[in-house]
Amino acid sequence: MKSRSLKLREAHKVGGSAAFCSILWDHKAEHFVTSSSSDPSISVHDGLSPSTLPPTILRHHQDGVTALALSNDSTFLASGSIDHCVKLYKFPSGEFQTNITRFTLPIRVLAFNGSGSLLAAAGDDEGIKLINTFDGSIVRVLKGHKGPVTGLDFHPNGELLASIDTTGTVLCWELQNGIVSFTLKGVAPDTGFNTSIVNIPRWSPDGRTLAVPGLRNDVVMYDRFTGEKLFALRGDHLEAICYLSWAPNGKYIATSGLDKQVLLWDVDKKQDIDRQKFEERICCMAWKPNCNALSVIDTKGKYGIWESLVPSSMLSPTVGIPDILPKKRNEILNFDDEIEEELYGASESLNDSLVDSDAGESHHTSRKRLRKKTLIDDDADAYEELNDGSSLPSASEYSKKSHRAHREKQGARSGAFKSISTSTRYKMQSPFQPGATPLEPGKRTFLCYNMLGCITTIEHEGNSRIETDFHDTGRGPRVSSMIDIYGFTMASINESGCVFANPCKGEKNMSVLMYRPFRSWASNSEWTMRFEGEEVKVVANGSGWVAAVTSLNLLRIFSEGGLQKHILSLDGPVVSAVGWKDHLAVVTHVSDCLPSNEQVMEFRVFNISKMTQELKGRVALTPGSRLTWIGFSDEGSLSSYDSEGVLRVFTSQYGGSWIPVFSTSKEKKQEENYWVVGLNTTSLYCIACKYPEIFPQVTPKPILTILDLSVPLASSDLGAASLENELMLKQLRLYETQRRVDDMALVGVDTTALEDEAFDLEVSQDKCILRLISSCCSSDSFVRASELMKLLTLEKSMRAAITLVTKLKLPFLAEKFSSILEERLLEEANEAITDPSENLNREVITKVESKVQNPPASIQTSENTEAAVKSSATKLSATTLVRKAKVSEGLKLGKEQTKKDETEDAKIKEIKKLNLKNPVNNVNKEDKGQKKEVNQGEARRSSNPFLKSTV
Repeated sequence: MKSRSLKLREAHKVGGSAAFCSILWDHKAEHFVTSSSSDPSISVHDGLSPSTLPPTILRHHQDGVTALALSNDSTFLASGSIDHCVKLYKFPSGEFQTNITRFTLPIRVLAFNGSGSLLAAAGDDEGIKLINTFDGSIVRVLKGHKGPVTGLDFHPNGELLASIDTTGTVLCWELQNGIVSFTLKGVAPDTGFNTSIVNIPRWSPDGRTLAVPGLRNDVVMYDRFTGEKLFALRGDHLEAICYLSWAPNGKYIATSGLDKQVLLWDVDKKQDIDRQKFEERICCMAWKPNCNALSVIDTKGKYGIWESLVPSSMLSPTVGIPDILPKKRNEILNFDDEIEEELYGASESLNDSLVDSDAGESHHTSRKRLRKKTLIDDDADAYEELNDGSSLPSASEYSKKSHRAHREKQGARSGAFKSISTSTRYKMQSPFQPGATPLEPGKRTFLCYNMLGCITTIEHEGNSRIETDFHDTGRGPRVSSMIDIYGFTMASINESGCVFANPCKGEKNMSVLMYRPFRSWASNSEWTMRFEGEEVKVVANGSGWVAAVTSLNLLRIFSEGGLQKHILSLDGPVVSAVGWKDHLAVVTHVSDCLPSNEQVMEFRVFNISKMTQELKGRVALTPGSRLTWIGFSDEGSLSSYDSEGVLRVFTSQYGGSWIPVFSTSKEKKQEENYWVVGLNTTSLYCIACKYPEIFPQVTPKPILTILDLSVPLASSDLGAASLENELMLKQLRLYETQRRVDDMALVGVDTTALEDEAFDLEVSQDKCILRLISSCCSSDSFVRASELMKLLTLEKSMRAAITLVTKLKLPFLAEKFSSILEERLLEEANEAITDPSENLNREVITKVESKVQNPPASIQTSENTEAAVKSSATKLSATTLVRKAKVSEGLKLGKEQTKKDETEDAKIKEIKKLNLKNPVNNVNKEDKGQKKEVNQGEARRSSNPFLKSTV
């Protein structure tokens, strides 16, 4: 083997330090393209006579060009730059088409897939963007790397994408579902902050192996399916390999090292067969597609072509090229698969208008021009029809129309844009089962997971084995495992039993619904239902009933014993359903997606035992997100969680509204996704999944994470966000508790327990308000403090607030608080006169008015603000006992007139004992304070703005 010298020509001027330069050939070897990270221009050279014909110069970037990519048919060229833009051109003319996307940091690498329908772009930003080259929309962002991404390569069949970062970590992505097939941590050199050196992965032309620069100045080959190391090419490289390139037939591979050498390897023999030594480091190489030649470019912007590098005695690199055509998988582009629709949704629009300084046109304008110039008439008409939103055809209809038009007018497809024939219309979300994970062959997955237990399945020897487990083994019965001969894909579980269903599998296999009770007085209590001409989409069960929603938009309700009770027609395709006791919530689509990629969904809550519809309304979602979970809280409040990490609870406030009570944008830890399981009034129960995973693994058993609910508040100048959050959640809980009290009272049910709970909430809410008043006083927010004073529900709390501001030496605020207290007492007195249920004596009202007309002359102060709040809390605790006794007594009012008279006499006597000249001293007397609370209990209750709210 001998070392030869190759003369290089200058393509780009590089001053000072080394720059990363790129070179690549078109598929016919008629042109090659060069660029440099120190030069904002791109050079398109004539491949036949590069030395005689000047290159075509493309000047559209504002800074150095760091990445180039050509579509497989060489009709489109993409470039990325330090100026954060990715631009698209026609090739070889170089006509500028559009700014296809923009990053916030410099771009390092670009890659087209085999059909040209997707462009992958990455760099110093977090994430790899997959861009729909048809309309410039972002199909997906793949996140998982912890450093800048320097290398991207699509698998020859288009189903996989390999990526590598500066830390030497390789990720292999499955594009159909967006998950990582395998991860190779730290297998390549750590390039740090040197932008002239790149790690790069390369699939072999037959797609069987992935070549990656190794840590021992070698090239390591990894298996395409498992990521296992197969072998390494180790020779005479003295330093790390910085670039590699496969020959067209995969028999040879060229490697460039930091030692300024380029080696040629025979892959089968695992040995180097030739080499070249250069003055500068070769940073990029490209094989000439139709002959035995390799083009190279160094860090100074000089290029050359190494002719006849493979000896004539050996097989030519252009002989035996694998014939692997990229699969025409428009579902990868548009993500039509059911799993993808559940997890990620359709592509998100590139809304920002990127203006190119040279072209002078906005992103949207250039995109519109591009569509008109590159699409045939039929496709353009169909696409414009979709954008108009009228007479929307299905995706399949549009696809057939486009394929037919292409065959008639163009024959075989050519060009990245012309190869795209399916509609980019956003699709409605597919149905999903709450608490389920996607089925994976050979792996155990969840059919259902909730606060009670879980149902798992795993395929074994053609059949599936289903196991049912309870989180609390002492709570539920032990359920034996079951051999699944139907292939169930959805399930629901509660205390009574579990229900299973499967979709149709061909024309002969019908969809089956099975119910399996946990306890039954009769044997053979399991039952099944089969459906002809329809298939089950989601299932749910509750107290004595089972529900299934089918593809015909039918809600079928069965009894626990299998009796077909009701069949209801729904207004649209089902999204999900969940049961809780007597209630069934069903979510359906209202219409197609909006142009902004927003889902339009509606929910209905049925009471199965009463055969009524209790709630109906639209489902609130974060713009562009998907519904990922629906369920009831422990208290029975309908709740939802979307793909943007926002948890909402439906309340009857304002005539029925969704209130956000949790957002991962403020609570989410780095590199974690939350998979929701359930919630109560104070906490969210979820499973934290390591990023980029969004579903938990069955084994090892996932650990339940408990997170506090937190309303996504704006940043307040008060600096008491935790107190404001606590107050809003307590207000919501108090409102819902009182609503339940009113509902139960209407039907004559004893509400003593709920009344006690409501009063305890009032006490807790007042304590929170007092702390907020203290914060307002500290920040001179006196108007806000007076507003908080009006929210206090107990008289003792209001008097404690007066004590607090007096101690803080705010006499004007103490006077304002005293006037608020006077107004409250007068209001209570007036309401007591007009309230027929109380029927109080005129003498009582007169004495109360007399009490109000003589406000406190002096107020005893405590040692400090904290002591005042603590003193108030002590008094509130004592008041709690009095209030509970009063509530119990109030339930008996109106039953016996003698008891009512005795109560009125007692109230008159207690009011006479009141001494309002020194109210704080009177408050400190426990017995008198308790009696006064009894006297004003009902009036206080009617003044509470939350308790007075009605649905």
